Amino acid sequence: STIAHLVGPELERRGHVVEYLDGDTVRTHLSKGLGFSKEDRDTNIERIGWVASRLTRQGGAVIAAAISPYEETRQKARALVEQWGGFVEVHVKASVDECAKRDVKGLYEKAFRGEIKGFTGVDDPYEEPANPELVVDTEQHDPEESARLIVEKLEELGLVESGVAA
Repeated sequence: STIAHLVGPELERRGHVVEYLDGDTVRTHLSKGLGFSKEDRDTNIERIGWVASRLTRQGGAVIAAAISPYEETRQKARALVEQWGGFVEVHVKASVDECAKRDVKGLYEKAFRGEIKGFTGVDDPYEEPANPELVVDTEQHDPEESARLIVEKLEELGLVESGVAA
C-alpha cells in the first residue's frame, strides 16, 4: 500500500527496524492455497497477527497492510501483538465506490457483475473497526497526508520519537 510505504521510511529514519506484511505478499508466501471464505480470511489475518507478534517480540515495527473484514479476527491479532508491544489499528477508510475507482486489477468490476462471489464490501461484509486508534479517510486525505497523520498518532502514543530532523 502506498501509505504503508510512506510511513515505513519515516519510521526507519527515526531508528526503527520496519517490516511490512502486505496482504497480497502474505497470501503469496504464507497463506498460499487459502481462499476467501470467512474461515480462510480469518486464518490469513491470524497468521499475519502471529508473524507480527514474533517481529514485535524482537523489537521490530510492523506495518500490516491487509484487508481485514472481521472485527473479532482483528482483535485476535491485536491480542497476539500486545503481548510484546504496542498495537495501533489504523482504519484506512474508503467507500466501495472509491475502492472500485482505484482498483487496478478490475476485481470490483467483476464482483459487481457477479463474476466473483464473497467479495469484501460487495457481497461479503466489511465490519468497520469498533475502536481504532486512528481513522484515515483516504477520500479526504492524499497518501502523503494520510501517512503524516499516522506518524503523528504514533508520536502522540509515544511509540516513535518526535520527528525532529537528524
